[in-house]
Amino acid sequence: MTLLAGCDHLSHQQQRALSGGAIGAAGGVAVSAITGGSLLTGGLIGGAGGAAIGALTK
Repeated sequence: MTLLAGCDHLSHQQQRALSGGAIGAAGGVAVSAITGGSLLTGGLIGGAGGAAIGALTK
């Protein structure tokens, strides 16, 4: 529970960026695993893209 309590003071935009980054990273790793690519690269690219999209959405 302490880990989740650290997100308590984040703004809505920061929370969306964090959620988007986590979802993007998971998606990037999944796609990389399916296509035989680098899991690390897929996770980094997916996480960065998800965080950016999450921060820009309302």
